[in-house]
Amino acid sequence: MNTAEIAPKPKQRKLLMSAGLSWMFDAMDVGIISFIAAALAAEWSLTPQQTGFFTSINSVGMAFGAAIAGIMADKYGRKAVLLWTLLIFSIASGLSAAATGFAVLCLLRFVAGFGLGGELPVASTLVSESVAAKDRGRMVVLLESFWAAGWILSALIAYFVIPKFGWQAAFLIGAVPALYALYLRKSIQDPPRFTQNIAGGRQKKLSVRERFVSVWAGPHRRSTIMLWILWFTVVFSYYGMFLWLPNVMMLKGFSLVKSFEYVLIMTLAQLPGYFTAAYFIEKFGRKFVLVVYLLLTAASAAWFGNATSEGMLIAAGICLSFFNLGAWGGMYAYTPELYPTRVRSTGVGLAASFGRVGGIIGPYLVGMLVARQVSIGAIFWIFFITILVGAVAVLLLGSETKGKELTD
Repeated sequence: MNTAEIAPKPKQRKLLMSAGLSWMFDAMDVGIISFIAAALAAEWSLTPQQTGFFTSINSVGMAFGAAIAGIMADKYGRKAVLLWTLLIFSIASGLSAAATGFAVLCLLRFVAGFGLGGELPVASTLVSESVAAKDRGRMVVLLESFWAAGWILSALIAYFVIPKFGWQAAFLIGAVPALYALYLRKSIQDPPRFTQNIAGGRQKKLSVRERFVSVWAGPHRRSTIMLWILWFTVVFSYYGMFLWLPNVMMLKGFSLVKSFEYVLIMTLAQLPGYFTAAYFIEKFGRKFVLVVYLLLTAASAAWFGNATSEGMLIAAGICLSFFNLGAWGGMYAYTPELYPTRVRSTGVGLAASFGRVGGIIGPYLVGMLVARQVSIGAIFWIFFITILVGAVAVLLLGSETKGKELTD
């Protein structure tokens, strides 16, 4: 693989770094939840159902945030909504450190999730609209690679900070992005494609209902059905598996610190997963990357759930991280390309919002099944089947967008 083929140009690099760091902070916050859940389960004696609820409530907020922010970004601009969502989630994360009870902590995580869910689809839309067709897919996947950096950062915080300073310190670190929002005010702008639509008076004419109807109108209905299935299956499996990884490792007999160490090793595999997807997405197309990476994610899930040795468990976890996060990158690159400018952020936001329903169900379902003493192997077969459904939806309903200009 020629690394020059995936390296962005200087102007693109500035955009990628500006939006990517906000993406990294998002991932850091979500990743920290999985480790804090394991620490809280021990410190507050949480039941598996409570642990599942705690990891799911973030996704409830993300579902609302994705839909509302997507609609608002088509009306008021990508930059403004990106900044506000970043502030909302970072402030709520910092306040979470002061929570003294389970109910208050869950409420704050809902608010943080609202900001998180809103920021992600808006950031991907902004980058997608700002880059030429030949580089667009690669740039959005590289944007997604900052998610891996955030998860690695969260794993490092969990390994070095939580055992020594407690979970509250991890939440305080999550408040840092509020300062970064001040930098973003000057470093990014709305894409020319969006501002031209504003100048032409086309962008604000649609009501919320009209935007929703447009996403489901004849020309876009097939794509919307495919995307909603894809997002649901990917988010359901990702949050169900990865938010429970530290707990799964503990259920398999490892200590809390050892579980954090192994999850950190698995998380490192996310970066090459993104980089290979960034290369292949412009070489072979969006459908190729999504279908192949999803099929290999499904195989890795089945392998991980039924691993019988320490070595197999780590190897399967590495493969799971590699292929699952590569598929995420392909999904974020693909989604904005299927809608016109005036409803692009709405389409992305609604697909992401429906996906977050899967993010709510996934970790909570795992908690219920663990409480009923269902084996980890059986639970991961559920994820295997779910991911296959997403791959089939893309294969049968998806249309290739590689090299095509975005429509206005």
